[in-house]
Amino acid sequence: MYQTSYEAALQDLIDHLVRLPAVGPKGAQRIAYYLLEAEREDVEGLAASLLAVKDKLTVCEVCFNTAQGDRCRICRDDSRDPHVLCVVEEPKDVIAIERTREYTGRYHVLGGVLDPMRGIGPEQLHIKDLYSRLADGSVQEIILATDPNTEGEATAAYLGRQLATIGVSVTRLASGLPMGGDLELADEVTLGRAFVGRRRIDE
Repeated sequence: MYQTSYEAALQDLIDHLVRLPAVGPKGAQRIAYYLLEAEREDVEGLAASLLAVKDKLTVCEVCFNTAQGDRCRICRDDSRDPHVLCVVEEPKDVIAIERTREYTGRYHVLGGVLDPMRGIGPEQLHIKDLYSRLADGSVQEIILATDPNTEGEATAAYLGRQLATIGVSVTRLASGLPMGGDLELADEVTLGRAFVGRRRIDE
């Protein structure tokens, strides 16, 4: 008799793993068997880390980045330039930009991009919160660092038009980023050059 299905516990693990981004059925199977053969303490450590992410991490009350506490480490850092604000789509984009070591300002995470086809308009993003952060006039430049794809460009264009009315300088990352790409996948050199070569949004 040939085995045509996994044991129930293993199948359950594979079913959960395959829901992860970029993990297909074969990849989920490989991970599941790796965990099955790993030392118990290693698996327990992984499980504890997964639970800690859910229990300890939250959203920064200022910029909406990932935080362990009310504010993220960047918003708590007094050495960051408060006059420059980089607007990104997701917290993972903050990490990508930080790796370049080219940027020393603060961030604002939108929580996505404008996408009318999916019912995502300005009200579903942290755009009103962005305007609130600009109310005291301390921010002198806003860098729009949304992904260079259709939705990202549309979001940048929308924000550029809105922000042009309040007298703050608005720039967009330079063309070092490929059209249709994702910010998180850009290497440090390309992303760093994009920051150095950023341009005014109204040019």
